[in-house]
Amino acid sequence: MGNLGFQEILLIAVVILVLFGGRKIPEFMRGLGKGIREFNDAKANVKRELEEGMKEKDQSAAPTSSTTIQP
Repeated sequence: MGNLGFQEILLIAVVILVLFGGRKIPEFMRGLGKGIREFNDAKANVKRELEEGMKEKDQSAAPTSSTTIQP
């Protein structure tokens, strides 16, 4: 599973060409590319927010005030 040969890829391309036609394929690919780009942007934003949250958590867990013991 997952091993696609040349014949399988060619068959998929022909089926897509028959289903969508030559004029719809560029529109379809543009939409697909835009969707993938938006997904990657959202993924990067979530990752950045998680990293910032972890930094804030680490900073709040660290003691911020120094206490001095006087004899």
